[in-house]
Amino acid sequence: MINMPVDISAAVNNLPGELMDVGITHVFQLSSSSLLKVKKGDITNWFVNGRSDAIVNSTNVLMQGYGGADLAIHRAAGQQLRQMCYNFPQVQPGVRCPIGEARITPAFKLPASHVIHTVGPIYFADENPVASLRNAYRSSLTLAKANKIQYVAFPAICCGVYGYPLEEAATVAISTVKEFAHDFKEIHFVLYLEEVFNVWLEKTSELLLD
Repeated sequence: MINMPVDISAAVNNLPGELMDVGITHVFQLSSSSLLKVKKGDITNWFVNGRSDAIVNSTNVLMQGYGGADLAIHRAAGQQLRQMCYNFPQVQPGVRCPIGEARITPAFKLPASHVIHTVGPIYFADENPVASLRNAYRSSLTLAKANKIQYVAFPAICCGVYGYPLEEAATVAISTVKEFAHDFKEIHFVLYLEEVFNVWLEKTSELLLD
């Protein structure tokens, strides 16, 4: 039983792939059967076994890969991912994936096996951004569970150009992940920017250890 966060060095051999990347992974007990891990890194490099793992892509309603991590994921996965996203039917004009919902595709050239695409709220344009962001996390995890994914890695959904305040976003993310504490072997947050990583680590410690 892990009662405090544990720093695991990337230098240790015979560990899952995500721990072999550069940096430190902070590990928390989510339940007796599940871990939550917070790491600073590039989500396009993340994987565990390439069979039952998925990264989550914070995308737009057309699933186009216009910028930020969304564009980086599309570039790393290759043209097949873009084409598969185009093939999803529009549920209304200009919308393939509504806010708060999720879609799943293979990961193609990425090391993980799947990409789960979800759309969160534009913070200042959404009537209830907390509910919309929570639905994006819930939809992603529900879809992962339905597809027998055991390892899921999230970015900080909507904390870039969508303008979601970091502390509130981290609180929503971690509290929602706790609802799925018995459904996955590991849930990861892989965060590219130091500022985002620090907020997520602080909030995870607060919400899981207090």
